[in-house]
Amino acid sequence: MPSLPASGSAAATDSRKALSVLFSSTLAFTVCFAVWTMFSVLGIPLKTELSLNETQFGLLIATPVLTGSLVRVPLGFLTDKLGGRVVFLAVMLVCVPPLYLMGHATTYPQFLVLALFVGLAGGTFSVGTPYVARWFAPERRGFAMGVFGAGNSGSAVTMFVGPAIIGAFGWAMLPEVYAAMMLGTAVLFWMFSHSNPAHRVPTGVPFSQQLKVLKDPRVWRYCQYYSVVFGGYVALALWATKYYVAEYGFDLKLAALLATIFSLPGGVLRALGGWFSDRFGAYTVTWWVMWVCWVCFFILSYPQTRMAIQTQHGEVALSIGLNAWVFTALLFVVGVAMAIGKASVFKFISDDYAENIGAVSGVVGLAGGLGGFVLPIMFGALLDFTGIYSSAFMLLYGSVCVSLVFMHYSFRGAPRAGAELREGHAPA
Repeated sequence: MPSLPASGSAAATDSRKALSVLFSSTLAFTVCFAVWTMFSVLGIPLKTELSLNETQFGLLIATPVLTGSLVRVPLGFLTDKLGGRVVFLAVMLVCVPPLYLMGHATTYPQFLVLALFVGLAGGTFSVGTPYVARWFAPERRGFAMGVFGAGNSGSAVTMFVGPAIIGAFGWAMLPEVYAAMMLGTAVLFWMFSHSNPAHRVPTGVPFSQQLKVLKDPRVWRYCQYYSVVFGGYVALALWATKYYVAEYGFDLKLAALLATIFSLPGGVLRALGGWFSDRFGAYTVTWWVMWVCWVCFFILSYPQTRMAIQTQHGEVALSIGLNAWVFTALLFVVGVAMAIGKASVFKFISDDYAENIGAVSGVVGLAGGLGGFVLPIMFGALLDFTGIYSSAFMLLYGSVCVSLVFMHYSFRGAPRAGAELREGHAPA
């Protein structure tokens, strides 16, 4: 039987390794994201047990997001230097002890401190993105990063399994189960992932030189886009279960189930966003994502309203508002749009910064994560101040308005479809 040429055999081996890296990394990121958004479900019984107001609740569910955001930049640099496999494993192992201890916490400050350490799991995005991307050719990177980014569906995993565990064993069991799950996933990841020293940034490139990407206005532009599509997604994934419970009076299981209609497509369909970005260009895809979100948030912003209209026949009562099913349908559309937008923003990055993707993805991921941290706190503060549940969507509507205006003037005069945009096409 004839053997493959050496070059063909090596290519086949690299292809198998690339797929193994992709799927093991996606599994690991899914578990990390489930842990990162754990408080979307865990926070509901804790709010009652600890007698928290809306702002305190917002801070509790957002605290892991803060740590996961702040570590993205240093983890991106470490990935460039040490390789993604080692860094990914280390982060997962570090998260196991605080997860287990959380099941034994009793006070609000204890939960906040432990949540800071658990939040490290969210930083794995800036590890996995460059780690996965460098195993694929440029024309396939959009799709590969989209598949990896589908690990965002870990928030849906939490909404599926979290209420069942809490209902059967109490809230303290959830973080302990997640600690065991994180440890087992770390072992599986190490078994099926691979390393390639050629994917590391040469040691001669100093840290200060990598930081020069912050001087590029394109990086800040992409940060702004990502703070909407990813930050908004994380914030809504954390807030949606609470919203259903408070606004529509659903129990925890039904509220979490309906929330998955947003969070699941918001994660799984990210691969579709990668394909669209490869096919139509990052600018065109991102532009339409922002418009879809703008329309949906405008409708979702309208509060439940009751009016009395005086007519010649007497007073007529009029109620205006979204029922739970229309609300869920609109939230589903937003989830799909954000999934596609998250991939299209990182398509910009992989095209423009192929040699420094770890550092840039860390900076952009930081911006998105900080959006996911700040927004839930603002949701709670607005609710405490106004008493209007839909005030969260009013805030998101305003943020998308800013994004559309910023995007329009940043790319004014540039081609808007087909080929990928380059900085040379945009005005200075």
